[in-house]
Amino acid sequence: MSVVVVATITPRPDAVDAVREAVLAAVPQVHAESGCEKYALHEGEGFFVMIERWESVEALRVHGKAEALTNLGAAIGDKLAAPLDVRYLEAVPAGDPDKGAL
Repeated sequence: MSVVVVATITPRPDAVDAVREAVLAAVPQVHAESGCEKYALHEGEGFFVMIERWESVEALRVHGKAEALTNLGAAIGDKLAAPLDVRYLEAVPAGDPDKGAL
């Protein structure tokens, strides 16, 4: 069963562009990781939300130690206004199967 992750990244106001660039640079590397089904960046007013779907807990575990994520953490660690807010979710499919779950 797939694992869904929602990660909110809140950069310092003076570091929004640098954080955006670092995350965008990591995205293609993460997309190439085994088990990555979705890794999509969204931006709000002063924050970013990454919506992820992994084919398994094991794939997510490997991602957590992968070079792309390690490098991203090093690139943005001192540019954050708050700690990363990472939430792990299980889909609760409802309604139309194509619209009711990620």
